Amino acid sequence: MTVPDKDSYTISEVVALTGLTAHTLRWYERIGLMPHVDRSHTGQRRFSDRDLDWLAFVGKLRMTGMPVAAMVRYAELLREGESTFEERHELLETTRRDVITRIAELHDTLAVLDHKIEFYAGARRAPERHNV
Repeated sequence: MTVPDKDSYTISEVVALTGLTAHTLRWYERIGLMPHVDRSHTGQRRFSDRDLDWLAFVGKLRMTGMPVAAMVRYAELLREGESTFEERHELLETTRRDVITRIAELHDTLAVLDHKIEFYAGARRAPERHNV
């Protein structure tokens, strides 16, 4: 995601930049996944470049299949500071192992699909047989 470096974005700008909905952004804030979003003097959310970086990382975690509860736990650990490095490391290692397992499953699935596609391509090339 390429964004201009202005370090203050409205929720509608973040929606346009990230593809997330305003509802999702508010929900992330409510559950502690996106804590401490600054507010303007009128109470509007004001997101920073750092918030956008965090949302990009959360998007990657979502793609791994990491449960939201685990993402919230990671965010909590991050806020607690350096003393949680080990737990954060283990959480990411566990997620990495899960991703590797999913990749292997997808490779197996792809092999089955390739086999079926090749079967159908071969069936189209075979001459028709007529029982006379």
